[in-house]
Amino acid sequence: MGASAAFASSRTRTSTLRWSERRDLYPEGVASGDPTSDGIILWTRRPFTEPIPSAALTVEVAEDREFRRVVATSRALVFASEDWTCRVLVGGLRPGEEYWYRFVDDQGFGSRVGRTLTAPAEHDDRPVRFAFISCQNANCGAQNAYRRMIFEDESASRARRLDFVLHLGDFVYEIVWYPKDRPQGMYDRELRDIVRYANGERIQDFHIPTTLDDYRAIYRAYLHDPDIQDARARWPFVNMWDNHEFSWLGWQSFQKFQGTTRPAQTRKVAANQAWFEYQPARIRKPGSRSLDHFDPPDVVNAVVEHFDEHGMGEEPNNLAALASLTGYRTLRFGRHVDLIVTDQRSYRSEDPVDRLEARAFVTEDFPELVPQEVVEVLDAGRAYDDGHPPDGIRYGKQEIANFRRGEPPQTILGAVQKQWFLERLAASRATWKIWGNTIGTLDFRADPQNLPEGLSKPWPGSGYASLALGDFGNALFERGEIYDFVKAHGITGFVTVAGDRHAFWAGLAARSLPPKPFEPVGVAFVTGSLSAPTLVEGMEYRLPRDHPLRALYLLDGAPGRKPEPTINMLMLQGVRSCLEYQRTRDIAAARAARNPDLSPHLSFLDFGGHGYSIVHATRDWLEVEFVCIPRPIERSSGREGGPLRYRVVHRVQRWGKAERPRLEQRVIEGSALLSI
Repeated sequence: MGASAAFASSRTRTSTLRWSERRDLYPEGVASGDPTSDGIILWTRRPFTEPIPSAALTVEVAEDREFRRVVATSRALVFASEDWTCRVLVGGLRPGEEYWYRFVDDQGFGSRVGRTLTAPAEHDDRPVRFAFISCQNANCGAQNAYRRMIFEDESASRARRLDFVLHLGDFVYEIVWYPKDRPQGMYDRELRDIVRYANGERIQDFHIPTTLDDYRAIYRAYLHDPDIQDARARWPFVNMWDNHEFSWLGWQSFQKFQGTTRPAQTRKVAANQAWFEYQPARIRKPGSRSLDHFDPPDVVNAVVEHFDEHGMGEEPNNLAALASLTGYRTLRFGRHVDLIVTDQRSYRSEDPVDRLEARAFVTEDFPELVPQEVVEVLDAGRAYDDGHPPDGIRYGKQEIANFRRGEPPQTILGAVQKQWFLERLAASRATWKIWGNTIGTLDFRADPQNLPEGLSKPWPGSGYASLALGDFGNALFERGEIYDFVKAHGITGFVTVAGDRHAFWAGLAARSLPPKPFEPVGVAFVTGSLSAPTLVEGMEYRLPRDHPLRALYLLDGAPGRKPEPTINMLMLQGVRSCLEYQRTRDIAAARAARNPDLSPHLSFLDFGGHGYSIVHATRDWLEVEFVCIPRPIERSSGREGGPLRYRVVHRVQRWGKAERPRLEQRVIEGSALLSI
């Protein structure tokens, strides 16, 4: 499991360690991860300045914060070659219990005290509560959401506190803007000078890491944020990487910048090693000579010329880089929750909508929108229409060659991981099978075919439009395979929690939408970004004020006030609702003009939302609570992390094999009119 071992005793004792807290010597704090019913992985970093290759730490685990009831003590080595990071796997703990831990060096200088929790036993009937989060950008945002999480958790009764935090990726953003290179900042935000890459590469006006030391540097920079550090010290985290832990538009071991895809096997291995060193997780690595060391494979950046039938690059360096760390895994929390966490970046094929050939289907006349039929054809490749893909794709008055006609369907999970995932789903006996997915699964579509004539240029599609976000909202063929499997095997309690979209979404998981059959097999949620900028924020700066369709995306009000995000209404209600709202500012009249066939799967959508989400899973129902905060431009001075924009809860009752899931919605606090 990539950790030294410690075992708890059934008998407790008072600590005899000489310990004096020195947080400055443990600058990245402490953390715990991947709880089981009898164990946890503990983490810290204690750098030594002496020219020595290694040193020793002692870790203590206790039932109380004062360490009068110590249950485990162990020695662990830290190595300069591992950037002085320390991972200790503690076993023999009791299920569903709170523990405290700390590290101390041989001089008696200690880390801060951390708190952690074990998972309930497999047949424990208690409810499970956890937060799921993603997309924290310390370069241009503040982590106020963590402050709010901690404040509310400390104020809650024990039964209402979180059991763990699921971090669904973009823990770091490898793309870093140095303030001197972008003095205008990022949208509303002033850039923070958090890190300088010693060996980095500059692309346009941002910088990316190129070596292991560079990737380590960005983790250290983020862990110096006090709110991130406080959260890791309070809860066990279950972490999964998304794209920015390696590369923004990366897939497998490729990087993509300015339209050029290039091999980057050495950087993929470096990214994996830094993740391994800084995230306490029960992850697998091949041929390990020890539990403590990453043992990176010897790879070079070799051109990949051949791909298998699933789009996997067969070049040996690519395969070795991907195999250096396997992150997908399952965790069990009592009787009611199986958490199945998957990797959406390492095994995926290239996003067909992001290829140069697909630019022919994009126009500034309809920002962000691509015809749905184009997405479907490109996604399915040679499997489209039961193996009869068209030679060309109609786009307005043009017939554009179908460059995907002879290629396999897009995959995000990859063949091996997908088979593993389906087997885990079928084998689960938990009430709720929760898919921890770093990218969204809910469809995003608009109905520009219903625009009144003369408002803009004619819509070049034959019907609905999609947003090309590169996730399961576009990977319809593979998503359909998964949902068909869920339906065929009578799997109930299927829930997806996701990140990456920088938006809050709630809805039903269905293979297709009207006019095709609409048959939900589960429920799905996406959490807003912790601090990274949203699509709405970007549009406020990029979308011209005189664009003829601006009202579909943003509605301007009084001078000096931010525009309203009508893009939420565009996806939920349709273009007629947006135009009615522009005309009357009457939300009821706008909703009355909605297109009922557009988004029957959606209950909530906020493309401008920041914050976090909480899952509460019981024997009979599951709730997801969206906690939305204002745009986190500056760090809040309040202990509570600042005010709230809204708090909205969605509940689904447990459903049977012959039943459809149904979402119930309650607005608990604040207002989110354009999101409902």
